[in-house]
Amino acid sequence: MHPIFDYLASDHDRLDRLLAEATREPGTIDLEPYGAFRRGLLRHIGIEEKILFAAVKRARGQAVRDFARLRADHARLTALLVPTPTEEIVNEIRALLGPHNALEEDVEGTYAECIEAVGDDADEILARIRAQPAPPVRPFQDERKPRLLQQDE
Repeated sequence: MHPIFDYLASDHDRLDRLLAEATREPGTIDLEPYGAFRRGLLRHIGIEEKILFAAVKRARGQAVRDFARLRADHARLTALLVPTPTEEIVNEIRALLGPHNALEEDVEGTYAECIEAVGDDADEILARIRAQPAPPVRPFQDERKPRLLQQDE
């Protein structure tokens, strides 16, 4: 395959292993590997949105073929990473990631489309992907706090 494909597909596998490790004990979620999964998934989403998909848009003047679906999946996954994980949340994450990752990794999927679109810029893009740091991650937020109006509003 291609180094960009290999890097991102391997990251999918790494994230799957972390989530499996976090849920190894039935009925419990180990927050240490889940935290690594959470940070890793947010980094992976950032790589796709800010580097890879942006590079395709610059190269072609249009977004990747399944951009709306991918972006909706990314938004839903990000939202699911906000609260403290539960079995239901983990099940929903898995249900989203299976088809999402398959869409990206398919022979004619998103990653193949991106690699074709970026052409000669692939080495520079791969270097940026590898250098992408993990984003800062906030503590879990389990309650929605009402926004207080300022006096000026």
